[in-house]
Amino acid sequence: MMKLTIIQIFKSINFRNLQKFLSLGALILLISLSAFSLNTESAFAQESVNPNYFNPQAILREALQWINSLGASGAIAFIALYIIATVAFFPGSILTLGAGVIFGAVWGSLYVFIGATLGATAAFLVGRYLARGWVAGKIANNKKFAAIDQAVGKEGLKIVLLTRLSPIFPFNLLNYAFGITGVSLKDYFIGSIGMIPGTIMYVYIGSLAGNLAMIGTEAQPTNPTLQWAIRILGLIATVAVTVYITRIARKALEEEL
Repeated sequence: MMKLTIIQIFKSINFRNLQKFLSLGALILLISLSAFSLNTESAFAQESVNPNYFNPQAILREALQWINSLGASGAIAFIALYIIATVAFFPGSILTLGAGVIFGAVWGSLYVFIGATLGATAAFLVGRYLARGWVAGKIANNKKFAAIDQAVGKEGLKIVLLTRLSPIFPFNLLNYAFGITGVSLKDYFIGSIGMIPGTIMYVYIGSLAGNLAMIGTEAQPTNPTLQWAIRILGLIATVAVTVYITRIARKALEEEL
């Protein structure tokens, strides 16, 4: 397990490692954009039968191997990679599990939470400034939709917090989706604390593997009790957010009518 101070991490970073990581990040973004332009849905499957298919998990595994070889500067490289992967719609589970192997349960959870929060915020801002104006223009003439959007915006913190606790809502898609709602950046950012339980669980499970080659495979050790606890918490959060959003939407419509 790595126990490093922020100062020690920054001191250990050298230009060569930074240059390598930036090159890796640029490559990931380029491949991601190409995949979306070709509309290859099969590219984002957990496992690809054809080795010629674009496989984001293979790329992330290689990146984790490289990060593991960096030593102290690996923490900063990991956080930066997590941010890039989140914005680029790459599956974050492989990185979360890998953090447990490389950094251990405690520091791995911290690095994942920082990377996921910053990446989610970046995606939120992209969605807001590239699409929010268009959405606002579309709903401007529809008072019912505008009322619901405003009501959701007012209760943004609770909604974001509950959806982050629920595994039903896809993490990467949700980041962009919140950007086109009336939820404030402040509420969205604070609501990220809802990711903590799931983050700790997956990082801990990753730490049980002890080997990057085992993560995401059938041979990877698990903790059924912990998994069920998170699932139950997620189910409660899913029901709660569904009922809550329905209630505030109905109230907004009644006030409008």
